[in-house]
Amino acid sequence: MKTTIKLALALAALSTAPAFAHDKHGHGNYSAGEPGDPKKPARTIEILMNEMDYTPAKIEVKRGEQIRFVLRNVGKEDHEFLLATTKENLAHAVEMKKHPHMEHDDPNAVRLAPKKTTEILWKFSKPGTFEYSCLIPDHREYGMVGQVTVK
Repeated sequence: MKTTIKLALALAALSTAPAFAHDKHGHGNYSAGEPGDPKKPARTIEILMNEMDYTPAKIEVKRGEQIRFVLRNVGKEDHEFLLATTKENLAHAVEMKKHPHMEHDDPNAVRLAPKKTTEILWKFSKPGTFEYSCLIPDHREYGMVGQVTVK
């Protein structure tokens, strides 16, 4: 009987774990659109991550357009690219202050070491103004914020 109860408790704990993990990051629901489809064409935009800015800092895209962001960290420190609303990025910045070495595994975010390059493929399916920013503590405050306008 004790074994049955222990097994039931273990299964209950396992079934609730994904729900708690999901609440922390909200995977699958992105304010700025959705992950891109590698089988479809994309316009390439290269973004340089410097100390402490992005080049370019303003981008315009069409609703429904797919963008291949080529991200190059040309700085001397780690930098991030996190694509979301200003409100979402500000809220996440609070968490980053508590956990400054947090790694991102979302399709709209990446942390990049100096002299490294990576890509993010993104489809802008929603109109509005969004931002990309570096949420490593103090980087955003020093100017690492860019803007995407989706028309």
